[in-house]
Amino acid sequence: MRKNLSIIGIWGNDMTENMVLGVGNILLSDEGFGVRVVEELQRSGKVAAHIQVVDGGTLGFGLLQYLDGVKRLLLIDAIEGDREPGTLYELRGAKIQEYFQTKLSVHQLGMQEVLAALGLLGRPIEDVIVLGVQPQSLEVGLELSPLVQSMLEPVLNRVLALLGEW
Repeated sequence: MRKNLSIIGIWGNDMTENMVLGVGNILLSDEGFGVRVVEELQRSGKVAAHIQVVDGGTLGFGLLQYLDGVKRLLLIDAIEGDREPGTLYELRGAKIQEYFQTKLSVHQLGMQEVLAALGLLGRPIEDVIVLGVQPQSLEVGLELSPLVQSMLEPVLNRVLALLGEW
């Protein structure tokens, strides 16, 4: 079942404590990786009903209302980590703070602030995992580069494995 709220795409239950959130700008090729992953995840039909799948685009701080009440968050994004294009990243704990210190795009600043704001409001997300791929191209374009496109399946498999643990 697909539900649309404003410009955000949400699939699954309206309110769950478990969320997969894909963020990124689909107009800048590989920067849209997180959004492309959640689109594929939704098409797969392999996500349990207790998992909410959200296309957060570039909303950044605008996601605060959707993240309120979430206990487990799997954030999917393009990650600038100064490694070879196509490198797969899985970040937890202190590594997430390091990730936010080197911004790839404007929406990440919003994500750091959103997570901090939830903590200040006394509703922190207990378990956050950031999963992503080093981009090859940030040129204007709607398609992922072939290299990053080839990473969709391995990332989808990792997402499904992580969700299986939930």
